[in-house]
Amino acid sequence: MTLMAVERIKLVTTRAPWLCAILALALTVGLAGVYALQADHEVTIAGSQLGISFGLIVVMVLATLSVTTEYRTGTIRTTFQAAPSRIKVLGAKAATVAIIAGVVGELYSFASFGVGQLLAKSGAAPLSTADDWRQVAGAGLLYAAGAILAVAVGILIRHTAGALALLLVYTLMGENLIQIIPNVGEDIHPWMPFHVGQKFLTGSGGEMAFFSTGDVTLSPWASLAYFAAFAVVLLAIALGVAKKRDA
Repeated sequence: MTLMAVERIKLVTTRAPWLCAILALALTVGLAGVYALQADHEVTIAGSQLGISFGLIVVMVLATLSVTTEYRTGTIRTTFQAAPSRIKVLGAKAATVAIIAGVVGELYSFASFGVGQLLAKSGAAPLSTADDWRQVAGAGLLYAAGAILAVAVGILIRHTAGALALLLVYTLMGENLIQIIPNVGEDIHPWMPFHVGQKFLTGSGGEMAFFSTGDVTLSPWASLAYFAAFAVVLLAIALGVAKKRDA
């Protein structure tokens, strides 16, 4: 049995990942439904994807728990005894969680789009351009990169409460608060990883002002590459730290 198969079994046989998946579904599809029912105009693709960013945060919580739960219960020591290469074990965990997160992102994104089409009172925008397809089909790529980043945070912090607090505070408030730093805040903010990653799905931000990414100079695909590179570098650092310290 491969390390990735073991990690998949660990993930799908515990309760927390399923609860996170249900919550992410409620946020993504639920917000798409609410938007479609309240909209007096055509339901845009961006509107149907309103909940995707919130679902990403929940999936990242799932990814963090996949690491910190093992440290909290002490089962990580047994895992390292069975497979001494920590880099392979934790790398397999990151890859497994990323794949599952990517599948979840795709399913929820297309489900949100479908709900928007189904419940629209004044018509709904079809998937007619490459940008339209990127906004919907690209969610899985963003979720996968976000999961890798969250696993890295879990490896570095190890404690569930601390890792989740850092992850949630940073994603929900940290990057926005950077804007208020005198003199340099407005220059730094366009390069914050989650803000840049959002550009991949929203483009310039369009009518979704809450997720406006107009200050990001990178193209959508370059934004995804930037976010993914940040996640991979953080994971590499986390693996290096895990290799040197005690379990």
